[in-house]
Amino acid sequence: MNGRPTAAAAGKIDVGGDVTANRLGFGAMRITGPGVWGDPPDQERAIQALRRAVALDVNFIDTADSYGPEVSERLIAEALYPYPEDLVIATKGGLVRPGPGQWVPDGRPEHLRRACEGSLARLRLDRIDLYQFHRPDPKVPIAESIGALAELKDEGKIRHIGVSNVTEDQFREAERVAAVVSVQNRYNVADRSSEPMLDLCDLEMVVFIPWAPIEETGTIPALMAAARRRGVTERQVALAWLLTRSPQVLPIPGSGDPDHVEQNVAAASIELTAEEIRAITLAAVSR
Repeated sequence: MNGRPTAAAAGKIDVGGDVTANRLGFGAMRITGPGVWGDPPDQERAIQALRRAVALDVNFIDTADSYGPEVSERLIAEALYPYPEDLVIATKGGLVRPGPGQWVPDGRPEHLRRACEGSLARLRLDRIDLYQFHRPDPKVPIAESIGALAELKDEGKIRHIGVSNVTEDQFREAERVAAVVSVQNRYNVADRSSEPMLDLCDLEMVVFIPWAPIEETGTIPALMAAARRRGVTERQVALAWLLTRSPQVLPIPGSGDPDHVEQNVAAASIELTAEEIRAITLAAVSR
């Protein structure tokens, strides 16, 4: 790519034992309209953002049927199908969208089956490499929800199962029903509330996918100082820090702007010093 940094600089990560991806992915929530509702303001630009990511060796794309809803998955297929052989598309089900800004859990087995089959059709796939339960539904035992995904896996419609927005107890409950290869929780340099889940994933070799990976970067002085010293953005340093946190971390920054995608991917080649890592980590913990 004419000397430009690519996602390959982040190294590789194993997903479930038979899927490998570069350890800097793309989150496809932001290729929708405002409030993650409807079509993006500039559909062609969103398509170019997806294509730029893949051109820069991003081979893990995370989406969900609720993004749009359905818009993100549709645009991924429009932009990238037929897919490169090494492209891993992860999607999620378990949330419904009655309107803009509304996210309602629905973990009923019949809903998850419909959601998965809808995602397969929109993404033009026979099997989804990583299908994630988007959020536990307080009205449905998690064992029932994961049981539905286990059935879909047995039918060959899902290769691997992941969970999202879970506590350790919920993860353990899911794990008793089926093998769980990934956890996707909110985590960034400023919001460390899912630290225990990250530690668990690190210990058990489960992929940890932090959502909102580059929010609140302007609140960490040590991070801002590292960005100034290097002449890069604070968001790039935040991503570089996440990559140092654990080899099980797979950040998925997203954007509907091809240039922002390129900036995010360039973070894979930033090598923070041990002193910078320690200062950013301690500053975040002490907030």
